[in-house]
Amino acid sequence: MTEPLPDWMRPPREEGWFAEDLDRLPEAPRHTELIDGALVFMMSPQRSWHGRVVTALTTTLMDMAPEGVEVEREMTIRLDARTRPEPDLLTTTAPYDPERTWFAPEDVQLVIEVVSPESAHRDRTVKLRKYAEAGIPHYWCVEEEDGAPVIHIYELDKPTQTYVAAGIHRGTLRRPVPFDIALDLDGLTPRPRRH
Repeated sequence: MTEPLPDWMRPPREEGWFAEDLDRLPEAPRHTELIDGALVFMMSPQRSWHGRVVTALTTTLMDMAPEGVEVEREMTIRLDARTRPEPDLLTTTAPYDPERTWFAPEDVQLVIEVVSPESAHRDRTVKLRKYAEAGIPHYWCVEEEDGAPVIHIYELDKPTQTYVAAGIHRGTLRRPVPFDIALDLDGLTPRPRRH
């Protein structure tokens, strides 16, 4: 026998969910996204590798960001009326606002998704397309390869509103956009100890 859905999981209208509804779902799991009007819950446990990479990228990029650029972790972007994904990291030109719950795509320079088994399909295909269609200039997809981060870089081709691959980085990453960035990728996570 299946349990009935809690009331908060039922869409508030016949047309389903809209971006602003995420701000009125206190019962929803912490990392709830809206993709094409459907709620997406992050229910699997987060791996230590993922958390370490996100934290290291956050602090490193905060140190490198020029004045007028903010680095945010786990904040949604309102791409359209029915889509509000939550990237692992973003850089924005919007000023810090302690009450903010989402960002507009025109204020976002760079989106970073650290791929986990649960999010792999969305990060590599759905979000890749949606961030490009929303006009976000830069997208990084961080994959794990033998315990080390590998970053796939995409830049927006404005005439087609699609991303083009701008490189795959192992060991180190140096980029002039969206601001001057130099990363020691191997230093983002501790090396696993061998017994």
